[in-house]
Order: sequence, then C-alpha cells, then structure tokens
Amino acid sequence: MVSLSELCAVLGPHLVPVSGHSLRGRQLTGVHVSELEDPTPYLDGGELLLTTGMPLGGSPATTARYVERLRAKGLHALGIGLGPWLAEVPDYLSQACDEAGIHLLAVPDGVPFQNVSRAFWSLSARSGQAELLGSLGTQTSLAQAAMRPDGAAAVVRGLAQALGGWAVFLPSGTEPARYWPESTGALLEPLREETIRLNRAGTHSAATFELHGQPVVEYPIAVNGRIHGFLAVGPGRKLAAPDRQVIMTVCTLLALKARQREAASGAAAVLQSAVAKLILHGLTEAARILAEDAGHSELPRRVRVLALSAPGGHAAEQLVRAALSLEPAPGVEPLPAQSTSCTLRHERDRVLYVLVPDNGQEAWAAAESVPLPAEVPELSGAVSEPVTLGEVPGVLPGLRRALGQAAAGALAGTAGPAHPAAQAWAAALAEYPRTDLAGTVREYLRHRGHWENASRALGVHRNSLRHRIGLATALLGVDLDDPDVSAPLWLELRQRER
Repeated sequence: MVSLSELCAVLGPHLVPVSGHSLRGRQLTGVHVSELEDPTPYLDGGELLLTTGMPLGGSPATTARYVERLRAKGLHALGIGLGPWLAEVPDYLSQACDEAGIHLLAVPDGVPFQNVSRAFWSLSARSGQAELLGSLGTQTSLAQAAMRPDGAAAVVRGLAQALGGWAVFLPSGTEPARYWPESTGALLEPLREETIRLNRAGTHSAATFELHGQPVVEYPIAVNGRIHGFLAVGPGRKLAAPDRQVIMTVCTLLALKARQREAASGAAAVLQSAVAKLILHGLTEAARILAEDAGHSELPRRVRVLALSAPGGHAAEQLVRAALSLEPAPGVEPLPAQSTSCTLRHERDRVLYVLVPDNGQEAWAAAESVPLPAEVPELSGAVSEPVTLGEVPGVLPGLRRALGQAAAGALAGTAGPAHPAAQAWAAALAEYPRTDLAGTVREYLRHRGHWENASRALGVHRNSLRHRIGLATALLGVDLDDPDVSAPLWLELRQRER
C-alpha cells in the first residue's frame, strides 16, 4: 500500500500539508475526487479525498458537518484544490479536520487533481509489485523450510514471522501442536475448544472468530476429504492479498506433509496389522519375529484389547479417534489419547481390534483426550482388562460378547461381577503353606489344562505338576476342568497376580 507521506514526497510542492499539520505514516486505500456535499456513499474508508471546496458551503457550520461525515466514513486525508472557490484554506476547516483526526492538505492553484491520482496509482503499482515479489520470496522460503525434518514447526514459525503475528497448527491426532512464538502456548486450550466446536459443526472451510478480543482466522488441513488438523492465524495486521497467498501456501505445505506421512505409514500399517493378526490367533512368537524383521520396536509386554464396531466408510484411525468420545460403563476407565497412535490394529468380521499398551492403571486413568475427536455416532466399543500377549486370544470371546451388548456411543468392559466362591478358592490356594498352589493353578488354567506347556512355564516336571493339581483339587473340593470353576477362578487369580 501507499502511505500519505510517500505520496507527498513524490508530488513535492504539488501536494503539501496545511500549516500546522504534520504527516503520519497512514496507508491510503485510494484517491477520490468529489464535489458532492455527501461523498461518503462512494467511499470505502482510508482514502485521500480531493475537492475544490464547493461542498463546504462557505460557513463553519456546514464545514463541520461535512468533515464529520468524512470522519464517520473513516477518511484518512482531505485535499483542497486552491483556485476558483478558495484562495486559501479556511481556519475553520483546519480546526474541524484537527478535531476529526483527518489530515488536511493543499493542492496549489493550477495543479490538476489528475496529477495526484496518477502519482498514487504509480506508487501503488510499484508497491504491489514489491509486495508480490516479497510474497513469492516468503513462499519460496516456506517451501524450503517444509523440507526440513521439523518441517511443520518451521513452516508455522515462518508464517507467523511473515505476518507479524502468531500461528498455530493443531494436528487432529496425538502429535503435539506446533506454534510460534512461544507465548502462544497460552492460547492452545481455548483454540482447541473453538476448533472442536467448528469441527463438530461441520465447518470444514476457513472460519473467523475472536479470541481474547483479537480476530483469528482458521483453515482446515485436508487430504482426500480427511481433516488432518487446523491452522490458526492471529495476524499482526489487516491481511492483504499477498498475505492470504502466503497462508494458502502454508496450508498446501502442511497438507503435503500429511500426505507424505500417510504414504510412509501405509506399508508400516500393513505389517503392523499382520503382527496384530498373529497375536489375536495366539501366535505370539511369530508376531515377535515379524515385528523384529520389519524393524519395529519391541512389542509391549501387557496390553488391553480394544474392540470397536467397524461401520463401513470409516478408516481405522477415525474409528480409534471416535472411540475417545465413547461413554465408559461404570468401572471402565476412559481410553487414553495414546490409543490413536497404536498401530497394532487388525479388522476381522467387522470388528476392529486394537492392542493398546498397558502402562499401569494410573497412566491409563490420567490420559487426556486428543484435541479433535472424530464423530462416528453409531460406534460402540469394549475394552479388556490388562493381559499378556499370550493371553489375548483368551479374552476375545468375552470381548465380542461385551461389544455385542454395548449400545451405540458406549464403551463396555469385560470384568464381570465379584465371584465370592472364586475369591474363597484363591485365598485357600494362597494360604497353602508347603508349595505355591496359587501360582501352579494359575499357570495350569492359563494354559487351558495343557500339562506340557504349564509344566514348562513353571519349570517343573509334569508329574510334579500333576501332584500339585491333585493337592489343589482336594483342598478346594472342586474340578478345575469344570468351566464354571475354572473361568471365575482364573479371573480371580489373574487379578491377584497384578
């Protein structure tokens, strides 16, 4: 844009401030010529208005009303062409402009108004070209920044610096927010709340809202119809066309980074699904070998199995994010935000299974939800108690039953009600003095009565195991192979093991 001081400097004696009026660096939106008593319908605000003085009416009262109309419209400057109507600028006009905060200038007799207009548009063209070149340079720098390992953070920082304000990128998953400057961190929580509101309202185009009295513009970052996050900008000035071009460039770069992550994670997701499938079928050792060969990190020792109904048309990541909004049943802890980053997922029979690492009850309960939970109204889920990888197949039948009974929008658990008889049996086994009957029976039930596997796990001979199981059977007076006995006893012993 062109400032009033720049225009005066170019025109020299052809446009001069009236005595007593100093120039400030006000930016002009245009130059307008009018002899109407009320030119405001044809003004946008911010212009330099040129007139011969005819509309002033020749009196202080009419002049004051004229200047007040200009002030109300937001005019920046008034230029009086001296000559036929006014030989000099009246004092009452100077006073009225002072009170209205409007710059008052004089165009000497014989200087056409067209000279002023031409000078303005010439400066404006040069300014626009400079802004365009500056914008292109900024966009090039941002594109180079996007290639860095911390590309998203570098792009956000570059955008904020280019606009003289702040910028925040809120990913839809569990990735941390990127923002600049550092003080913008205080705005993250209200920004998340507003973003969730817009997301739930289906506002998937640019939106403007106020935050702490300041305007904020927010743009969705979408790839193939999926929202990967939102870019929020608090500009330090009124946005011009080059500024908007820079913002759209940043949106494109962030979408490109999201597409690259999708492509990179596609092959990994196939391998992780295969690993999860092996675990679900009880082939834990094969799963470990496949994970190691694929170069993935060590598998978790204990997991909770999350089962989600898988309505068509929804990606696995979207279902897991939507699961964070499920209402937990009494006694069931809410899902942790880390669930969305769990890659051990496998879908079969229209059920998505997710193996969520168990980091202890406190870590699970203290987990926070992600900023942008997805919306899948018909979704329901069920989550198991913590189990080892080898125990995963054993919890699937109960998990499927719980999922089948869960209402839409609910998260069910698999822990059944307390079983007094099982509690008494477990206590009796734990109190047996001569050998560890509780541990023996637990391993026996864990391996579903398979003598060879149970004895190997205990590190004892099969005959020793048979002897101990005989002692336990006699002590309890029950048949450990009876499902009505083994099921509740197994749950109780496993609970005590933790």
